[in-house]
Amino acid sequence: MTPQILMLCVLGAFLELDTTYAFQFLLSRGIIAGPLLSLVTGDLMTGVQVGVFTELVFIDSNPLGGVLPPSAVGCCTVALALHAMGVPVYFAFFVGVLGGAFFSFMERSMRLGRCGWLVYQEQKIARKPAQLNRTVWVSLAQSLLFSLVGFVFICSLGGWTMVHLLPHIPERMHLVSSIAYMAVPWTGLATLISIFNLKRGGSKG
Repeated sequence: MTPQILMLCVLGAFLELDTTYAFQFLLSRGIIAGPLLSLVTGDLMTGVQVGVFTELVFIDSNPLGGVLPPSAVGCCTVALALHAMGVPVYFAFFVGVLGGAFFSFMERSMRLGRCGWLVYQEQKIARKPAQLNRTVWVSLAQSLLFSLVGFVFICSLGGWTMVHLLPHIPERMHLVSSIAYMAVPWTGLATLISIFNLKRGGSKG
């Protein structure tokens, strides 16, 4: 893994904190995360494109209640990392979508595993309220480290797989994937229109 890809994963891990753990300045939205992450790779136009496409794909997925949607930051991080490795963006994006979904699965497992630890910390804070700030910082550090390890793992695995598969992918598959990639924004817009129609219908009722 090159220093550039590692820095991309580090920045992605910080942006991932914005989902539910801290900040919540919408930095974790694909349309913002994509351009920010592209500052590391130096390819702003691809970052904007990947960010917009990610936003449209995940437009109806929000971390509300117990719902843990695919990670938009994870999608952008993996897609831009693979593109920086030489993988065409029309392949890198779809691997990024799978990477974002897989990262959410990993995070769901991590949250379940931390339940006991959180209960213990809650009891400790009840006894010693002064421990609150320390516990919050430790929890944020754990989440940051988990995101970093997760992104490094997914980018390494996805990058190694695609770099080795790329020479064997037939030209027809390139054409099909590029057409599917260009259809992503239209699919996202169609979903957005249906959401507006549902809301409008609900307001009339």
